[in-house]
Amino acid sequence: MIVDVSRAAEVLSRPVTLNGLTVPNRIVMAPMTRMFSPGGIPGADVSSYYARRAAAGVGLIVTEGTYVGHESAGQTDRVPRFHGAEQLAGWAQVAADVHAAGGKIVPQLWHIGMVRSQGEPPYTDAPAVGPSGIRGDGSDATGKAMTQRDLDDVIGAFATAAADAERIGFDGVELHGAHGYLLDQFHWAETNRRDDSYGGHPVARTKFSAEIVAAVRAAVSPDFPVIFRYSQWKQQNYNARLAETPQELEAILAPLAAAGVDAFHASTRRYWLPEFDDSDLNLAGWTKKLTGKPTITVGSVGLDGDFLRAFTGEGAELGTIDNLLDRLERDEFDLVAVGRALLQDPEWAVKVLGGRMDELKPYDAAALKTLS
Repeated sequence: MIVDVSRAAEVLSRPVTLNGLTVPNRIVMAPMTRMFSPGGIPGADVSSYYARRAAAGVGLIVTEGTYVGHESAGQTDRVPRFHGAEQLAGWAQVAADVHAAGGKIVPQLWHIGMVRSQGEPPYTDAPAVGPSGIRGDGSDATGKAMTQRDLDDVIGAFATAAADAERIGFDGVELHGAHGYLLDQFHWAETNRRDDSYGGHPVARTKFSAEIVAAVRAAVSPDFPVIFRYSQWKQQNYNARLAETPQELEAILAPLAAAGVDAFHASTRRYWLPEFDDSDLNLAGWTKKLTGKPTITVGSVGLDGDFLRAFTGEGAELGTIDNLLDRLERDEFDLVAVGRALLQDPEWAVKVLGGRMDELKPYDAAALKTLS
């Protein structure tokens, strides 16, 4: 396959604006949990990890998920937290180092809800909480169904974290509403069996997330970007769906957009697959069409090794660089998030933007534990 590498550089190099933030190119570093922050404190190695990729051309970095200041937000000691003096000082240094390297960065604010880690000793004995106290695998109640006070406390924790992010120098925030974690547990009927105003109809199941967005929007400056990540699939069920039609998806997204979301990060496992019948649009494409907001697409970008060949397996003919560029050029979505390929090769962005795709390092899952 002959690929016009100059076209790739030209299309991906275009700047884009998210509220008050201008991102210099279309490449986003996707959030990826690393567990390299003992005591929840991001140290010099974490700062170096992000700054290295900023220096190598990533337009916008979304950090790994970081726990908000609620007792049940997370339990793994080595996952960073976005509360506490030492933790925030660590994050302030991360932001400063990324900016010094020429990058832009937003933290991903996270509450895991009913999800519980396996094999990691917890740093807290706080109970697991969720909309109905039900795990994502559909098992019987194993946690606490959230009261109104619990809901208010979590809303406040997200708002405080967002305000802290702006105060210590970040360029925006991303709210993690995907993959079966707390906000998504409200979105999904399997885990949300409430009979109050936060449960039942799909729009009601979005109410909690919309209230978080509104509280965050009120806690930060008007031009401070608020990104919302969501997904149809869950880590417990890859085939889960919140919406079966564009009309159902619009009903879910509209309250979030109205509450103050500036951009949506639409998480899929393979970006090139159409989301609904009778259209080639993927989830990010439908999200932009329905809300009018900028969107980030994500899902296996760059995992073919040299990024020039088609992917093997499902959707092989559609997972090419040309397909991605075609979609960007027709404004189906605005930015492209890259995950594991950027772990493998910290210089992935600068190589692609510079037309040096023949220098990309092939993705090797077994080697990731040694990468930084």
